[in-house]
Amino acid sequence: MNILRRTTNLQKRCFSSPNKGSILERLAAGPVIGDGGFVFELEKRGYVKAGPWTPEATCENPTAVKQLHTEFARAGADVMQTFTFYASEDKLENRGNYATKTFGVKEINVEACKIAREVAEKYDSLVAGGISQTPDYLSGKGEQAVKDQFRKQLDVFAAHGVDFMIAEYYEHIEECKWAVETCMEYGFVTAANMCIGPEGDLHGNSTKECGMAMYNSGAKIVGLNCHFDPFVLMDGMDEIIEAFNENGIKINEDVYLMVQPLAYMTPDATKQGFIDLPEFPFGLEPRVLTRWEMGQFARRAWDSGVRYIGGCCGFQPYHIRALSEELTPERGGRPHEGGRKWEPNAGGLLMHTKPWVRARASTEYWENLRLGTGRPKSHALSDSARWGVTQGHEKLKQTTSREEAKPSRD
Repeated sequence: MNILRRTTNLQKRCFSSPNKGSILERLAAGPVIGDGGFVFELEKRGYVKAGPWTPEATCENPTAVKQLHTEFARAGADVMQTFTFYASEDKLENRGNYATKTFGVKEINVEACKIAREVAEKYDSLVAGGISQTPDYLSGKGEQAVKDQFRKQLDVFAAHGVDFMIAEYYEHIEECKWAVETCMEYGFVTAANMCIGPEGDLHGNSTKECGMAMYNSGAKIVGLNCHFDPFVLMDGMDEIIEAFNENGIKINEDVYLMVQPLAYMTPDATKQGFIDLPEFPFGLEPRVLTRWEMGQFARRAWDSGVRYIGGCCGFQPYHIRALSEELTPERGGRPHEGGRKWEPNAGGLLMHTKPWVRARASTEYWENLRLGTGRPKSHALSDSARWGVTQGHEKLKQTTSREEAKPSRD
């Protein structure tokens, strides 16, 4: 019994986080691995409704939410972000959604904090609260209304002592600035992420301008998330890096960089990213990146100066593990439990019974493989919808019923 206990304690030490301290202290020490996408993964598992994409599962199915947090933690994630994407009150009640009637904004956010903290304490991770774009902004209701929506969530995050805030998934720099400013009211260290690529936001502001505006609004961590694949988003990050360099802002001193892209290839997506692709949201699987491509992304991000590297929609735990594995030297080893059953360079394949499979036990094989879809008539690229609708447009105004939300036929 004593031997078993000593062995268990040794395993816990070997597979505990190598970084300690606050988010800024961890970023100063080395890479911080974020977690992956919740709404898409939990929709696939039957816990989230596609369309509203709201997180009432924190109340309805807390075990499922905790399990996904756990899987990301085991894969090497250093941060447990609360499952509070689209958890503002206006989004929870928008277009006939039932979530706010059943639970309410406070209960959904409270339960998200509790679940994230429970897993974070087990794996020596930090807890980040999360706020995102609001229907009130898209409806043109103005700064006060939007900030009031943020405050309803931030009251909960402050009461439950999250370690820092992530203001993410903003298509318009104006709303992103309002989000950061509201987080500042509560004294949170804040990361600001926009869901834009190299072309800039939906009001015509360049990616460079957006990066500077996020920094000037008070964000200590600045970057991009969602809507585009890792390589398109890194092109966008290059724009932000150039802006900081041009303005004398010292990366990894004055500000840290962060990127959390899609797990789907989007070279054919237009300015609004994957939501304009005809495959969104139910036919995206052929676009999923391999773990080897994720490793290439992690290396490019790190070499560019990005220190917070994670994922958004489509990212599963094995993708996060791939980021952790690629940055093993920078992380000081392989501290994640998900590494127990994974041998670098696909070394486990050497144990396969078939010799031609054993021959695939190398990184070079998988990184140079020409992938196929298995669909004889599949095409390489798609045509984006190119809606061209943005904040303040009649079609985006908040409604309270599905009937009101139906698109016109004109």
